[in-house]
Amino acid sequence: MTMTTHQISASAAQFLQRGQHSLFIDGDRVPAAARGTIEVRNPSTHEILGHLAAGSAEDVGQAVRAARAAFNGEWSRWTPYDRQALLFRAYDLLERRFDEVAEIESLDMGAPISRTRGSKAGALRMVQFFAAMALSVRGETLPNGLPGNVTTMTLKRPAGVIGGIIPWNGSLTALWWIVGAVMATGCTTVLKPATEASLSVLYLVEILHEIGLPSGVINVVTGHGSDAGNALASHPDVDRIAFTGSTATGRQIIDASKVNIKRLQLELGGKSPDIVFADADLDKAVPGAAMGIFGNSGQICFAGSRILVERSIAKEFGARIAAYLKSLQMGSSMNLDTHIGPVISEQHRETVLSYIEAGKSEGAELIAGGQMPDEALGRGYFVAPTVFANVDMGMRIAREEIFGPVVSIIPFDSKEDAIRIGNDTEYGLAGAVWSRDISTALDVVDRIHAGVMWVNCYGLIDPLVGFNGAKMSGYGAKGSIAHLDTYLYTKSVYIQR
Repeated sequence: MTMTTHQISASAAQFLQRGQHSLFIDGDRVPAAARGTIEVRNPSTHEILGHLAAGSAEDVGQAVRAARAAFNGEWSRWTPYDRQALLFRAYDLLERRFDEVAEIESLDMGAPISRTRGSKAGALRMVQFFAAMALSVRGETLPNGLPGNVTTMTLKRPAGVIGGIIPWNGSLTALWWIVGAVMATGCTTVLKPATEASLSVLYLVEILHEIGLPSGVINVVTGHGSDAGNALASHPDVDRIAFTGSTATGRQIIDASKVNIKRLQLELGGKSPDIVFADADLDKAVPGAAMGIFGNSGQICFAGSRILVERSIAKEFGARIAAYLKSLQMGSSMNLDTHIGPVISEQHRETVLSYIEAGKSEGAELIAGGQMPDEALGRGYFVAPTVFANVDMGMRIAREEIFGPVVSIIPFDSKEDAIRIGNDTEYGLAGAVWSRDISTALDVVDRIHAGVMWVNCYGLIDPLVGFNGAKMSGYGAKGSIAHLDTYLYTKSVYIQR
């Protein structure tokens, strides 16, 4: 098959041609304190894209000082209308230049260019949401039982310096959960993007300064989690931490944050149940469930990696999802026809392949994928979309987060059985149910212990509604008015008249 390759823009090409990418602190590119670098490779080709500065605790300290100075300086005098106007300018900037950032993201982390460019509408909605939130921060006037003539109220004030630790699996939009809230509330931030995919963050923060973002409000320190990430989480002058990533790393951040009792916003791992009843519309459920796991090559925290299927249709469902996969094209992230790109790195590919071997050895029935892709894909980090049937909850592939294009089909016999299996996990990030019976669907929604549930769809997110985590999938809202809780603190005021 002839595939059409997307040609990147001159601006994105010029950025990538730098080769060596500095930190971005106090409105400017600055070198790291040490001379170490981190190699950046294109997951589709194994080719070197460039090198990141390996930021250290010293660099984090410099960035935090810049963020604190900005928080206490001119930025603190910006009104909510000023900050909203800045977000409007950010919206216009994204509208004009989103494709440039999407191109860098696709080259850096391997997501198909059709997917990254397709996330434009979602990113713009997030900017609109936070622009609205800039005028929605308010306290309350409250009654009290105090003697005398006392007026009582609460005020909402920006928390201060936010440490933002961004995941590699979608930094193009993930950074807006932090940057948007910072711009809406008047906080400042130091961002630590993942070493696997930092380039789109560096580029976007740099061009945001073209629209009047004050220096020091948003800073970027690239580097390893054990160095820059730990230094940010444990820094005594960082007031809050917003983190998206694995549950194991989340535990480390909780420990590091104890130094000054930081409040945390954590979106962690998942092993989400996607429950398909026999009365479901399979013409919708099959592609919906398939892309609920294989979108972004399975590298999504809330991926539907366990598809629970009513036993009477389990064989048919497996056959249909295997057939559907044949319609998906695997290839380079820059090919416009690609549906499934590579996984993020060579090391991660080996991890995913080890889970596929575990599934085989534990007796799961392999009905699609499981093999290395065609040699025509070259040295990229590709893993064929893989489907196991007749999986039970004793198997590793059913219990552990694989974070790759591997799904387990688990049969169930009744609604109660589906709910029991769905909740049989330490995670509680997401889930879905497919059924024409709205009573059945709503009962499952009510009883699955997860922070977000979908009915007859998968993966829809609107920042106005948002989502949450439960159990070991974290805490702190993403989206909705509750999202701003991480970026604000409440001040109680008593006025004796």
